[in-house]
Amino acid sequence: MPRKRKYELRKRAADMAETRRRITEAAVDLHGTIGPSRTTLSAVAERAGVQRHTLYRHFPTEEELFQACSAHYFAANPLPDLEPWRGMGDPGERLARALHELYAFYERTAPMFANVLRDAELVDAMRPTLAPLEGYLAEAAEVLGAGLPVGDGRRHVLTAALRHAMDFATWRSLAGTGRITRGEAVALITALVEAAAGAQLDGCQEGREPPQP
Repeated sequence: MPRKRKYELRKRAADMAETRRRITEAAVDLHGTIGPSRTTLSAVAERAGVQRHTLYRHFPTEEELFQACSAHYFAANPLPDLEPWRGMGDPGERLARALHELYAFYERTAPMFANVLRDAELVDAMRPTLAPLEGYLAEAAEVLGAGLPVGDGRRHVLTAALRHAMDFATWRSLAGTGRITRGEAVALITALVEAAAGAQLDGCQEGREPPQP
């Protein structure tokens, strides 16, 4: 293939990738400000500086655009790493550290999560993009539940308490309102987990600082 032709193909691929990035970032910006349900494709195209037919060429369906937005957003805002939590032997300290890190993540991403979770009930195409988050939270509950002392027949209650503890809405109703601090929210929620387990966790005692990452 002539060198000029190769150059033209590489430039075309680079231009297409740049256009796709601009469209994705435009959609992410709109989702984080006005929300997915209020974001029109015309608004995305206008913000990205492209025509609607160009947007459709890159993203033929809403589902594909939402998937690209989700991947782009989580690449820039990764969820807390589960691996350091796995390596902690004290279940109480592990839970306290995990909640501090997860609540700090929610603090940084609150506008986006509030809009997306609100609109997920309204926009069918969005729902598949929440599956990775649900999978992450399910795995995190298993990690945090491992080794926790639990009373007879209370494992399902403990699991429910852990999932509630890690939910965005739980953080938002406590620390997200500004009524209490993140540390106070962690102490309150770990007390809930203790009650669910039916056993006290030394690392979750109020006033005890979680280990630093």
